[in-house]
This record gives sequence, structure tokens and C-alpha cells, in this order.
Amino acid sequence: MAFLQILFLTSLSLFFSPSHSQLSLDYYKQKCPAFEQTIRDTITNKQITSPTAAAATLRLFFHDCLINGCDASILISSTPFNSAERDADINLSLPGDAFDVIVRAKTALELTCPNTVSCADILAVATRDLVTMVGGPYYNVLLGRRDGLVSKSNYVEGKLPRPTMPMSQIINIFKSNGFSIQEMVALSGAHTIGFSHCKEFSSGIYNFSNVSQYDREYNPRFAQGLQQACKDFTKNPTLSVFNDIMTPNKFDNMYFQNLPKGLGLLRSDHGLYSDPNTKQFVEMYAADQNKFFQAFAKAMEKLSVYKVQTGRQGEIRHRCDAFN
Repeated sequence: MAFLQILFLTSLSLFFSPSHSQLSLDYYKQKCPAFEQTIRDTITNKQITSPTAAAATLRLFFHDCLINGCDASILISSTPFNSAERDADINLSLPGDAFDVIVRAKTALELTCPNTVSCADILAVATRDLVTMVGGPYYNVLLGRRDGLVSKSNYVEGKLPRPTMPMSQIINIFKSNGFSIQEMVALSGAHTIGFSHCKEFSSGIYNFSNVSQYDREYNPRFAQGLQQACKDFTKNPTLSVFNDIMTPNKFDNMYFQNLPKGLGLLRSDHGLYSDPNTKQFVEMYAADQNKFFQAFAKAMEKLSVYKVQTGRQGEIRHRCDAFN
């Protein structure tokens, strides 16, 4: 009988992640009642003073979760003895506003609930609340994550999609992390807010080929406008353009509506519409914002518990940028 019980429990463990089972929606209800309000107050103040904070934090969250899971390892600063994730080439352009909002929230929570709230939970909830604040869908965030104990820049390469990658490679990155093509397209809808630096798409608008200055997938007037906006990008690498030029500060489905019109900014944006594996979902989300919101919310719920650490794993950092 004991053997059968062990066999049954072992079988259950194949279907239910022990880490997920230790998470809950009301994890801080007794431990830190001020948790949700503190996050809300912090992100509201930040978004009002820095309107790009929502997009910045959403991007930071993606870059954290797709490496070793949602463990706030992206927040760790490098030391003379360790080059951390945030110093990997692809992460050098992560906006400072995103790091700042997490540090502010952590500082406030340490005053009210010392050694209680993980940086990983703060990042997950701040991301959701900021997305909602700029018009996006509300979704549940389970809580109880622990902060990771490893952050190495050499773990990053190849694990995050780059805008210059062919769509097949981007699909494979998401598939290797357990995400379907439809989930990948929904998550790509995050480009409805935020901006990209000119250097990330300059190869598509300057001297593209012998017959055209720009990639013909761009709307001609849009390409000319980008050439003008980015003309000094080699001297000023901070020059950037909104990912969604129509409603840049509102989380909606306009990003998907832009793609068939040649108003995508990055090569990966064009790829979403030109690749037959992804085009059907672009068209679906362009036609129905509710379907996009539902898919995005579901994909974010899934992403937010990806490889999380709980219980005796990891730690609760005193500071988000350094291990204890």
C-alpha cells in the first residue's frame, strides 16, 4: 500500500509543479497587508513622472523571466567578481526607469514589512499594475516567489529574441521555454507601448539594397519619416522611435493593426505579419482587441510563474540589486 501511495504521489508531481503549488494570490495578506497598496502608490507616482515606465518595466520583466525564470536575477548589479545579467549586450539598453520603480517599491516595503517581500514578486506585480494603468488587461499574479541566487551575463546570449532574428528563430526561443506560437504573438503585442532605438532597425531604412534605400516591407512614407527621425543616430545612440506610432502610450491592439499597413518598426514586427505561422494571429488580434487582451493576460499569467523559486529555494533580498 505504501508503495502504491508513493507511486501515486510521484505521478501527481509530473502534472503539478511543486513551486507553483506554494504560490497564492493572498500570500502577503497576513505577512504584509500594505503590499498591494504600496506597489500601486509607487507605480502611479513613477508612471505620472515617467510615462515610459510601463513599457520599460514590462520589457524588464520579459528579460528576467526568459533567462532562468522569474527570479529577479536581472536586477542584480555586476561586481568585480561577477558580470551579471543586466550587463549582457542585449540588456544594456534596458531603461533605468524600470529598475528605479522596483527599487522604490522595495525601499518602501522594507520600511513597512522588513525581509518579507521578494524583488521577484515586486517586479511581477508592478508589471501587471503598470500594464493595467495604461489601458491593458488585468490578470492574476500568484505570489510567493523567492529571489534567485545566480545572475551571470554569459547565461543570456541566445535566450532572448533579438529584433534582427528571423521569425523561425524567435519562435524556437519561445517554444524552448514552453510557449506556443499564439502565446508568442500575444506577448509580442507588448510592443503596443514603448520605443526602440534607431540602431535596432537602421539596417532596414538606410542602404537596404542596391535597388532600395529601405526594406519594402515598410510603408514608403513611414520609412522616409524614420530616416529623418534617425538621421543622427550614429552620433546620438539614444535616438528612438515609438513602437506604435498611432497610440504610443496606450495599451491596445493598434500595434497589430499597424503591421498589415507597413507601420511595423522592427524586422521582427514585419516578420510577425509575413510569416504564415504567425500572420493568422496578427490578423485575429488586429480585428478583435478583446481576443488580444484575453490571450495576452493568459500568456502573462503563464510567463509570471515560469521556473519560479519558492519555499527554501532562493532568498528574500534586502536590496534588489545585490545578493544578501
